[in-house]
Amino acid sequence: MDPTTIAHPGSSIGRTLVVVFLRGGADGLSLVPPVGDDDYHRARPRIAVSAKEGVALDHRFALHPCLAALEPAFHEGCLAVVPACGSDDDTRSHFEAQDLMEHGSRTIAGGWIGRWLRRSSHGESAALSALALGSEVPESLRSAPSATVLRSLDDLALDVDAPPRAAMAELYAGDDMLAASARDALSAVERMGRLRADAYRPERGAVYADEAFASGLRQIAQLVKAEVGVQAATIDLFGWDSHFLQATLIEPQMRILASGLAAFAADLGPRLATTSVVVMSEFGRRVHENSALGTDHGRGGALFVLGGGVRGGVHGTWPGLADGSLDGPGDVAVANDYRDVLAPVLARHGGGADAAFPGRAFADFAI
Repeated sequence: MDPTTIAHPGSSIGRTLVVVFLRGGADGLSLVPPVGDDDYHRARPRIAVSAKEGVALDHRFALHPCLAALEPAFHEGCLAVVPACGSDDDTRSHFEAQDLMEHGSRTIAGGWIGRWLRRSSHGESAALSALALGSEVPESLRSAPSATVLRSLDDLALDVDAPPRAAMAELYAGDDMLAASARDALSAVERMGRLRADAYRPERGAVYADEAFASGLRQIAQLVKAEVGVQAATIDLFGWDSHFLQATLIEPQMRILASGLAAFAADLGPRLATTSVVVMSEFGRRVHENSALGTDHGRGGALFVLGGGVRGGVHGTWPGLADGSLDGPGDVAVANDYRDVLAPVLARHGGGADAAFPGRAFADFAI
């Protein structure tokens, strides 16, 4: 994860965008607790992370100790953290907020990744250019030139010998419209066949846990390294709706998140320079803890960007947690719009953020 290996920001060749969605409204004040803010400790006398417990990022913020596996990436300049981040919509409904964030607007058809892929690929689709690890296409990939949904690589059930690759290539060779796409698909089939023939071995000491999220990241890493043309991949991590006994619920999820991302980064090695991992959630939680040692639906959360081209550190505006700074019934104010944070990430991958979020006047956000 050496930042000196980062590719030139203007190059999009071989780049992959990975979007991790934390579904359920992840508590940004737990992921990135402002341990240096006295208002935080007053609002959460029983569930706050102390400065001694947290993994210090700067004078104000820390990572939750369950995210300690991400500390090396932060100090190596490969991890950016954006507190008080979210959308400009004030809904506190999980499904509505997820839908709006994945579409990028109430008024635009399709998903933001799908629109971006159309621009960056000029409407053409390579085999496996857009990949969703899971059981269905997420809204963010709607309108993509093509999108493949996989529970695992076994779903592809590829057999390069039936029918013979040479016969298929000959069949499409004379078709001016389909020849290039057919060659691309058959080349991907051949590479995927080789992947299935040999057991995959993570590199550079990466160890993936035996659970679904880590398995999904492991397969994304395998496909990135196989160079089958993956431009965007999505994967979800559920279980963040922490109304009751919050620590019991989300601390295991944080360990899963951090260990999975750390293994993914180590496994990619130099390919992390051309990969961006965005971690986002539909909204954050209320500032004050509730009577059940949990937190209720709020607004501002936290967003992470890991990988190539990122300017590591804590970024964005911090509105504070004093009563006069809170939004609505007591939420972290959204001081940093997720679309502004994504804009420079998408620019590094080619195609431009204006394709993903047409008509938006982006705030200048260096990340």
